[in-house]
Amino acid sequence: MRVKYEDMRREFERVLIKRGFTKEKAQLSAKLYADASRDGVYTHGLNRFPKFMASIDKGCVDIQAEPVLVQSFGFFERYDGQKGPGNLNAYECMRRTIELAKEYTMGCVALSNTNHWMRPGNYGLMAAAENCIGILWTNTVPNMPPWGGRDARLGNNPVVFAIPNGDTPVLVDVAMSMFSYGKLESYARSGKELPVDGGFNEEQQITRNAAEILKTHQCIPIGYWKGSGLSLALDLIGATLAGGRTSRMVGELPVETELSQVFMAVSLDKLGDAETLKRNIQETLEDMKTSAPVDQERPVYYPGENMMRIRKESMEKGVLVDEGIWKSVLEM
Repeated sequence: MRVKYEDMRREFERVLIKRGFTKEKAQLSAKLYADASRDGVYTHGLNRFPKFMASIDKGCVDIQAEPVLVQSFGFFERYDGQKGPGNLNAYECMRRTIELAKEYTMGCVALSNTNHWMRPGNYGLMAAAENCIGILWTNTVPNMPPWGGRDARLGNNPVVFAIPNGDTPVLVDVAMSMFSYGKLESYARSGKELPVDGGFNEEQQITRNAAEILKTHQCIPIGYWKGSGLSLALDLIGATLAGGRTSRMVGELPVETELSQVFMAVSLDKLGDAETLKRNIQETLEDMKTSAPVDQERPVYYPGENMMRIRKESMEKGVLVDEGIWKSVLEM
């Protein structure tokens, strides 16, 4: 079924205010959740909202907390998230990162002691909207085996790259596993098979059955050993810059919390050849799209282009929702 974007945003806001959020924080958090579903990232929009409520109930999230500056090194700052709402912490840190980039050309904020940031692409788009290149990532609880191993020792540590390009920026938003756990849950609910191999079942056989992978927590890293190495590097760099927990340390806690995150931005406005760079980006994207599609019914898109198509459709026809999850939010 489809739901009007504004109806979805208002319902999120209503529930958050009832849970004790100030109106201002509830409005921003609700918008971030609704924007994710509007853009087709259902796993980190509506589908994630009930989990966020559960994390508040468990005491993982302090809804009153805000990130606090710990150290400043010019264009680089460290913050303590104080276990506040992950999406609000991330929004504030990306906002500050952009401010630093506008002042120093490059800005970087490292955040410790925070919670799941929901859809990270939201913060990449913030950078692109300010004519900045955005690079950001987080670590997670151990939920993926290193290549060649069986036990989860790595996080799938999502990373985002955002590049300005008019009203359709380039947006790469990927976890280090072939499929995020939110996507696996969506496939498991629908009973559909994954389009490509996603992990191992209990018999250590490679499978496209999402429910079987959710049982074993044995996702395949993207690029196999390459994704395994990238996951480890992102974790160690992120935790070191933030002065926070590594994925291993997060795994020692009863629940996933106290994560480490990094936000980086480079302001193209500060570069003398910004117009040339803009033209180079556009021409490269146009060239990529001339590649002959394997399936004539599926044109070649650059990352972020299809998102804008889904956004337009969502605003015109309503946002696609899982009826059961939407009903559960209405009843909150």
